[in-house]
Amino acid sequence: MSYVDEALERVIAQNPAQPEFHQAVKEVLESLRVVIEADEEKYRKEALLERLTTPERAILFRVPWVDDKGQVQVNNGYRVQFNSAIGPYKGGLRLHPSVNLSIIKFLGFEQVFKNSLTSLPIGGGKGGSDFDPKGKSDREIMAFCQSFMTELFKYVGADTDVPAGDIGVGAREIGYLYGQYKRITGLYEGVLTGKGLSYGGSLVRTQATGYGLVYLTSELLKCHGTSLEGKTVSVSGAGNVAIYAIEKAQQLGAKVVTCSDSTGWIYDPEGIDVGLLKDVKEVRRARLTEYKKRRPSAVYTEGRGVWSVKVDVALPCATQNELHLEDAKALVANGVYAVCEGANMPTTLEATQFLQENGVLFVPGKASNAGGVATSALEMSQNSERLSWSAEEVDAKLKDIMINIYHNIDNASKKYGMEGNYVAGANIAGFLKVVNAMEAQGIV
Repeated sequence: MSYVDEALERVIAQNPAQPEFHQAVKEVLESLRVVIEADEEKYRKEALLERLTTPERAILFRVPWVDDKGQVQVNNGYRVQFNSAIGPYKGGLRLHPSVNLSIIKFLGFEQVFKNSLTSLPIGGGKGGSDFDPKGKSDREIMAFCQSFMTELFKYVGADTDVPAGDIGVGAREIGYLYGQYKRITGLYEGVLTGKGLSYGGSLVRTQATGYGLVYLTSELLKCHGTSLEGKTVSVSGAGNVAIYAIEKAQQLGAKVVTCSDSTGWIYDPEGIDVGLLKDVKEVRRARLTEYKKRRPSAVYTEGRGVWSVKVDVALPCATQNELHLEDAKALVANGVYAVCEGANMPTTLEATQFLQENGVLFVPGKASNAGGVATSALEMSQNSERLSWSAEEVDAKLKDIMINIYHNIDNASKKYGMEGNYVAGANIAGFLKVVNAMEAQGIV
């Protein structure tokens, strides 16, 4: 049995009932076969894959808090510190009812390679809770965040582990978390990114993941002899990543015609009105039915279906495993040219393979959505220097990073005989940097 197969069997046996984690590991290791098998005995002797797929630390803790009715509630809190070979752990906090150890481990594992691809000195980690911020008052969210940080603060720090936002964690939640960290430790340091501009945040951080996704997509198309200008684009999601992907794509001349949330999706043949979408989602925190009420050209449909529209480019920006095989078939039938992931692992393995087999340019999230964590690392740099860069400086650095990521994964795919396979290219390019650092630091 090959070393890759041995490692996969071990991950499944030692991590039962963790399907998302199994999926992430399988996707990465399958595309690393060509690298591993070239020096298999060496890697096996070093237990390299065992070390790579086992978190350095996984923390599970209870989060008790009191709701507005005086009832005590208890949630699970998680922080998985996966790999610190190239820098302090870096990765978001997700607040969503679906959060469990499998999801946090899959996200942390992906983060290792994503952070490596940015070329910045940051390792991989992830955290969060099964707390649902939807429908909660500001006081309830503050109570939860303060309780969460009362335990988490023991394990994080500016040079140890620097969390950020993710699904359910925006500027409000980061503010409450940061205030509690400072209150407990007495330290005013860059322990969190995504902070408000008045207390150490970075310009462009809010827009970074969505903008970065579009910068990479634009470079991908440019290198294949075309551009975003005049293209029709579908986007899923209506959160931070989706909103700013839509905004940047339309600034570059594309027409984005869809977005979605957990209840349904919008098709707007005139192009999504970004200002209206921001008002509905960022200000009113309402459902997309409100967008439909105020936009006569829009069609709202409950449930799934965002990938049924004929488009040139698809940008899945909602959540993991949202683009299924039947969606991939619909996109291919409608002539889609490129699919670039804005969310973490939004495309199932079967859908990914179908898109690749049918000649669709496909870029995985660990490459195409790395703009958020890259700008978080830029925020860390600003905090360390006690400086604040202009929006133009940050945006220019972000664009350069995303263009470099595309060329790194393209070059890796070519070097290992898999030209155009950007999944393999991303995994290989990310892997090589992490492994070089791990080997240099000994068996730790």
